[in-house]
Amino acid sequence: MHGESGYGLWMLVVLNSAIFIFFAFSFVKPKTKLDWRSLGAFSAFVVALFTEMYGFPLTIYFLSGWLTEKYPEIDFLSHDNGHLLHTILGFEGNPHFDPLHILSNVVIVLGFFLLSSAWNVLHRAQQSFTLAKTGWYAKCRHPQYLAFIMIMFGFLLQWPTLPTVVMFPILVVVYLRLALREEHMALQEFGDEYREYAKHTPRFIPSFSNLAKKKGTYDV
Repeated sequence: MHGESGYGLWMLVVLNSAIFIFFAFSFVKPKTKLDWRSLGAFSAFVVALFTEMYGFPLTIYFLSGWLTEKYPEIDFLSHDNGHLLHTILGFEGNPHFDPLHILSNVVIVLGFFLLSSAWNVLHRAQQSFTLAKTGWYAKCRHPQYLAFIMIMFGFLLQWPTLPTVVMFPILVVVYLRLALREEHMALQEFGDEYREYAKHTPRFIPSFSNLAKKKGTYDV
């Protein structure tokens, strides 16, 4: 590795972390402990990601011996070459336009769209003290957690680091536990209505066959 470093840009670390956490906050508008834990887990992932992307490339330093031996002609301290999958998978040209980067952007945008759409349904249900089961909640029981997982996976495709690769499966388990706790609370509050809803609606993987049902209304 050689040349001028493209890191140490701590203002970009702060700005990018703040922007994505603010986006998630504005879509989720956390009120309960579960909401705050969900947002907190996502925020930790985002800060770890942008710290390596613009601040300190821990993963590149950790793998520097292997990277230098395998790709001696590449300066991994150049910011563009920090897209490790771009190099390892043999893509050429600008890493911001390779198929993996484009796919990651699509997954991230879809994740934020899902997060926003799901929140609107959940917010209306909370205001009316009813069970959220329309919109994306008619397709799966936890679209908001699915959205967080999609956004994190998109960032992993774009800029994988050792900390975020380790954090990702842990956070998936965290979201699964939050979902189970949320289901337990919903079952206590809505009883048979929630049992019937859960019987027809997958937990995480959306079922689009539920589109045939009119706005998530089920016979109880």
